[in-house]
Amino acid sequence: MKDSFIYYTVGALLYCPANNESIAKSIIQERFGSKYSLALCLEDTIRDEYVPEAEQKLIASLQTVLLERQTKNFYIPKIFIRVRRPEQIFTLFERLGTAKELITGFIIPKFALDNADSYINAITKLNETATRTVYMMPIFESPTIINLQYRSNILYALKEKLDAVAQYVLNIRVGGNDLCHMFGFRRHSTESIHSVRPIANIFSDIITVFGMDYVVSGPVWEYFNGDNWDLGLTNELHEDRQCGFIGKTVIHPKQIELVNSAYKVSNTDLADAKAILDWDDNTASLVSGSPSKERMNEYKTHSNWAKTILFLAEYYGVK
Repeated sequence: MKDSFIYYTVGALLYCPANNESIAKSIIQERFGSKYSLALCLEDTIRDEYVPEAEQKLIASLQTVLLERQTKNFYIPKIFIRVRRPEQIFTLFERLGTAKELITGFIIPKFALDNADSYINAITKLNETATRTVYMMPIFESPTIINLQYRSNILYALKEKLDAVAQYVLNIRVGGNDLCHMFGFRRHSTESIHSVRPIANIFSDIITVFGMDYVVSGPVWEYFNGDNWDLGLTNELHEDRQCGFIGKTVIHPKQIELVNSAYKVSNTDLADAKAILDWDDNTASLVSGSPSKERMNEYKTHSNWAKTILFLAEYYGVK
């Protein structure tokens, strides 16, 4: 598992087209609150011919935020840029000028064997000259991971490549809608992605391969209004946690609070986690009843869980 707080702090990642002209004002005025991350997208949300214009607007927005920050105190989220191709990583970072200090990292769409080396080389090259770590977050949404005959080999090959630069990999992300698209699926607000078995099986394989060494974030929920949208999201978030996901991609500010609430920890879990990690080294026993006397705590079995609970409590808080 990732044994550092920062990997658990992406949280609710709000997607926004990079050419959104109101995004700077929204950040400055804290319209989205003060516990979220932001993805400025240059990929699927932008028509091909408008990408150069969107890059200019992205740069202008971030320079506005940086300028305003010099005279006004407001929350600046972790900001990521979702690029289309590896070359954009270095060129965009340089074009940002002093505003590059606002960038936490880059999101890599449709991460696959045919582009992994190019993206990894771009991030590595950038970090050779950057004054701080610039992270990458690859998205597993490529059709290449659908084929069951080759999936495990592809996932383990990709993991081997990422393990070589693990210090730059902040989260692993999954693309639920892209994978659903290949099958012609679309879930309703009463249906969880985890009940769509072909997609859920892919997610399970991703968690199996990456979940012991990386934080893997949950897929997008596309509903933000109408009947059941909030209940449906809450239910899916519960299943996300049960399946090993931490955090979630969101597409509307209304979803942020539900994600933050879902990842708060209970007092019972927090008490158990502290008891497990504060285990008396002088005792011969490595098993004990929990502080609430409701369940068993075992140091060797539950220590990784306990560390995760403490990281979640620190970022999301306690119920």
